[in-house]
Amino acid sequence: MRTLLSADELASLNDKFEDAHPRDILRWTLDESGLERVAIASAFQAEGAVVMHMATEIRPDIPILFLETGYQFAETLAFKEQFTELLGLNVRDLVGEYTVRRQAETFGPRLFERDSERCCELNKVRPMFEALRELDAWVTAFRRESSPTRANAPFVQQYELEPARWIVKVNPMAAWSRQQVWAYLSEQDLPHNPLYDLGYASIGCAPCTRMRMPGEPERAGRWAGLAKWECGIHADEAARQREL
Repeated sequence: MRTLLSADELASLNDKFEDAHPRDILRWTLDESGLERVAIASAFQAEGAVVMHMATEIRPDIPILFLETGYQFAETLAFKEQFTELLGLNVRDLVGEYTVRRQAETFGPRLFERDSERCCELNKVRPMFEALRELDAWVTAFRRESSPTRANAPFVQQYELEPARWIVKVNPMAAWSRQQVWAYLSEQDLPHNPLYDLGYASIGCAPCTRMRMPGEPERAGRWAGLAKWECGIHADEAARQREL
């Protein structure tokens, strides 16, 4: 078992994967990397469906981490059940310390409107952090073109999750376009979240997500009325990273 990659190996992998198919990146992650405890983080969006489909062809029982915030769209939860049954997914729901009711009682009603950072911290960042502490690596559905915050996403990165505790993050979809994602879903005859058919481009929690305006990046509608692109799970990785 290994838990760390050298700086030279990271550079070599990212150079090599620039022209690779996501399936090849996933095969390295799951079969060749030596990283044993690996999971996929998925919000059951279109690109996530692609990653889960490809990954389960390689490792059928790979854990799928889903943030059950209590604020998900009903359509997202229904699609999650549909896709889980279709592929026989090994889904692990991540739940925060506070239920929707207890959060309102503790912090006041509609915290997501008054302090979205706190709401995301409670329902997304903390539960994901606890799950990642048990892993050597995790896989995302990051795509560079989806938002300015993801424009320079590498295929493989490594950061210090907590003092002396490193983790590898793999972004096999980084170079893929929205068109490639939907072409794959069509070719494989895979279903998608019906909210896309209503005009949503990126789907998060129901109280915060709005439809994208023409010309906006896909993730522009994730926090309505806020200049916010990330929930916090990914935003501070750059500050935590350091070269070995």
